[in-house]
Amino acid sequence: MNMPGPLEVVVILTVVLLLFGAKRLPEIGRALGEGIREFKKSLKDGSSDQNQNPPKAS
Repeated sequence: MNMPGPLEVVVILTVVLLLFGAKRLPEIGRALGEGIREFKKSLKDGSSDQNQNPPKAS
């Protein structure tokens, strides 16, 4: 899959601006950033938990 070009990015940003308005964009960006941070943290914590507690053989 190719990266979107500048025209596609402008169209997407314009649609987002029209849908949510200029006042809500910072809130949406902040929430998206926090969600990505939590996701990365859970992936990091999950992989370290698996390494520390290997499953027991039955």
